[in-house]
Amino acid sequence: MVQFHIQTDSEIPASTQLYDQIWFAIASRQYPPSYRLPSTRQLAMQTGLHRNTISKVYRQLEDAGVVEAMPGSGIYVRAEGTTEIVKPGSPLLDKFPKAQELVENSLDELLRQGCSLHQARELFMTEVDWRLRCSARVLVTIKKEDGAGELMVRELEQALKIPVQLVPLEELDQVLAQTRSGTVVTSRYFISEAEAIAAPKSVRVIPIDINDYVAERKLIKELPKDTCLGIVSLSTGIIRIAEVLSYSLRGDDILVMTAQAEDAQKLSAVVRSAQTILADNASYPIIKEAMLSARNDIIRPPEIIRCGNYIGEKSIELLKRELGLD
Repeated sequence: MVQFHIQTDSEIPASTQLYDQIWFAIASRQYPPSYRLPSTRQLAMQTGLHRNTISKVYRQLEDAGVVEAMPGSGIYVRAEGTTEIVKPGSPLLDKFPKAQELVENSLDELLRQGCSLHQARELFMTEVDWRLRCSARVLVTIKKEDGAGELMVRELEQALKIPVQLVPLEELDQVLAQTRSGTVVTSRYFISEAEAIAAPKSVRVIPIDINDYVAERKLIKELPKDTCLGIVSLSTGIIRIAEVLSYSLRGDDILVMTAQAEDAQKLSAVVRSAQTILADNASYPIIKEAMLSARNDIIRPPEIIRCGNYIGEKSIELLKRELGLD
């Protein structure tokens, strides 16, 4: 069972702390699709929050398209593939209206079993050709304020060996209006908004799961009491969630300092004060450079832990198959 912890003296509102922790559990597949979330009563007992506050958080998650409420049953993680995308297709679809759904479901099952798009081409030529046309342009989209987009683009370009374009969610509608093919990649956090923009334009959206960071969470649990933990990333969204999770695991046992890699002043403070620093791959060389600059002021250099990739490995493999790159 996932444990949630609310830091009562934090500047981050309690509802935001709970929202971020539940979202992380969903995005990292600790709560998989169709999973029933704890009741408001259960979460109230665990976190000490009022049930009205928890209900508000669940409504926010539902508005974001992350969960869905089943009257009389509970709150469930939104199942995949619930948004219908209108695609250009064969005239035969008028004669066989259920054929498109059958082709899609069959192809998805083949992909889950490890079949590549090229291996399935002979059986599903129309569907595969459409997907391959979409693969000619890959767009990563998240909101500007999140900041994880640059990290996602770097990881995808390295893994897929193709150019990937970063498009803020706020500009996605305008960009897609200029093209009729492409694949939009986003985190589950923004899936509902991205699908609402892309689906009417016959552009598919592929959600990615983020890393569950099991090793990093284990490390935080094992840190000595009163450790000063530094968290550095390109993304303000990642920093916020990492800070909330760190306190949920350790409470007041540790001190957490955070900095965006591009914020030289805050980064310098983290380098000088922290005993351990967690960093994404893109921030790692920036931290090393900051340590070099501050070497005369550092008595004992901090241990820098290079975290795993932000995007989960299974999502990368599935994306390769979806794009015909496997």
